Amino acid sequence: MDPLRWLAAQTGEDRFYWSGRSETDALAGIGRVVSVEGTSSVDYDSMRRDVRQILDNVPAGARLFGGIRFGRRTTSDSDWSDFPSYRLILPRFELRTLEDSSLLICNIAPGERAGGSMVQSEIDALATPEASLSVMPSARSRADAPAHRDWVRDIEWALEAFSSTTLAKVVLARRARFEFEADLDPFALMSRLLDATPSCYHFLFSHGDGTFLGASPERLFRQDGRRIQSEAVAGTGTRGTTEGADEALGNELLHSEKDQREHEYVRQSIKEALTDLTRMLHVDTTATDMKLAVGRHLLSRVDGVLKPGVDAFDLLQSLHPTPAVGGYPYEEAIDVIEHLEPFDRGWYAGPVGWIGRDSAEFAVGIRSGRIVRNRLDLFSGAGIVCGSDPELEWHEVEQKIGDFLRVIAP
Repeated sequence: MDPLRWLAAQTGEDRFYWSGRSETDALAGIGRVVSVEGTSSVDYDSMRRDVRQILDNVPAGARLFGGIRFGRRTTSDSDWSDFPSYRLILPRFELRTLEDSSLLICNIAPGERAGGSMVQSEIDALATPEASLSVMPSARSRADAPAHRDWVRDIEWALEAFSSTTLAKVVLARRARFEFEADLDPFALMSRLLDATPSCYHFLFSHGDGTFLGASPERLFRQDGRRIQSEAVAGTGTRGTTEGADEALGNELLHSEKDQREHEYVRQSIKEALTDLTRMLHVDTTATDMKLAVGRHLLSRVDGVLKPGVDAFDLLQSLHPTPAVGGYPYEEAIDVIEHLEPFDRGWYAGPVGWIGRDSAEFAVGIRSGRIVRNRLDLFSGAGIVCGSDPELEWHEVEQKIGDFLRVIAP
């Protein structure tokens, strides 16, 4: 059974979908047994304590799913009212895909009876048939923030800052807001994204009136016991329409001084963040060509072995945000982002994923959007370094939101 179509058939305030880069690694969840969330600044020590208290009292394979906001703001604007600073949920039900079958899991809270009447009534209420997904309504308007003129002004401001401050890179984002003729079906939109964006992380978190969803090419980290995997993804190019043209564009990206410099900030930052947390660390010294359905990126893989006592919360705190979504140095870049961007990033570019007792996986919540009834906000950014061209960076962001644009077109 397709987890996404199963999920679309269910009702309830909390629904989510997650799939890794493998098509067989997909699951859907509904309901909430227990959750960990915060509405002020992200406190990783409190998060660790609360999550451990849950995981220590549930079966070993249980996982909590959710996300963390991008920045250090302690309050979010009304657009993100359904998404606090962080939220990790142990769902009531999960549907997981296996190689040739599906597995339905019912999570029980500590002290709750598995055969209790409330649990049984929730099981009976599950809709087993796969839902037929709705047709996308037509978009009637679009507004970008910042608008093109303001974007050029902001890039020029950043370029000036490179020569007068210690700032070396800043990632500036744009929000494209679409109004549609009718309310959007987030599950229909995610279904189209799945088809259009292979080899990406796919995520959808729906709560109340809001849904945050996306197709991210970027892993923040994966932890399996003591093993840690991460990656530097920065530097962007396009795909060619023929094999020869595509190869030429790949070589152009690999030999781009500007993109290699942008990539190196990310690679070096990840190395610095993980050095004190690992007893063995390997970071690719040469970037490779990461090909996506439409675009491409420079990619450097990172593998390591964690020191005893290091856990997923140490990794989240040390790695997020990387210069791929923030900038370098961190504090200076965040200051610029908060000064220039005319919107709250919320969960955009924050960690999204899951955490278990001794394993975890988080993607970076980029190439993402937020749905509230008939409105869709698309978010994407571009890494700005010395030598960046405002027009080229504008088109790069347009290319990145192109995954959504192609699937919302009539």
